[in-house]
Amino acid sequence: MSDMTSTADAPRSPGRPRSVRADEAIIEATLDLLAEGSTIEALSIEAIASRAGVGKATIYRRWPGKDALLLDALRRLKGILPQPAGHSVRDDLVLLVGAVGHNIDPRAAKIMPCLVPEVNRSPDHFQLYQNIIAPRRQMMREVLRRGIRTGELRADLDVEVTMALLTGPMLIQRMLRWHPELDELVLPEKVVDAVLEGVRAR
Repeated sequence: MSDMTSTADAPRSPGRPRSVRADEAIIEATLDLLAEGSTIEALSIEAIASRAGVGKATIYRRWPGKDALLLDALRRLKGILPQPAGHSVRDDLVLLVGAVGHNIDPRAAKIMPCLVPEVNRSPDHFQLYQNIIAPRRQMMREVLRRGIRTGELRADLDVEVTMALLTGPMLIQRMLRWHPELDELVLPEKVVDAVLEGVRAR
């Protein structure tokens, strides 16, 4: 995608410092419009600028295009990626699995399920989704590979399949409430322990 670079990666021209207040207003406007039912396709820079109370030029000085803005806005929903302590593969996996499908912003409950059809329909939106989750997936991959190196996990472990086994239950539970009686507070530990039974070195 030509405009996928986020504002954090975009080069800045010299001159007046950027207004943090304007940045916040633009991100908030984007999330509000998505939460109110706007699709990614229908969402426009004009609508975002109007809601944020800024001009379109203000947005384009910060983001090269709509997809780069969306990338930063959706990252806001996810919050900061938790950092594993590195002492125990199990504890690190519980931490990372607990973050799967967890969003710090209540608007995520309205936004994220609506993005699934768009991600499936559009290669560009699929790439947007991948750009959001790739760092999280890589961190889990590194924990599993460390477990193989230290002998905690099987040497023949399929890392990619194991990540799918770990993340799938949390995603389906948090996005669809597949089983309302499951306790999400203890579910990450239960999922990790169940998977580790199959992948732990003997």
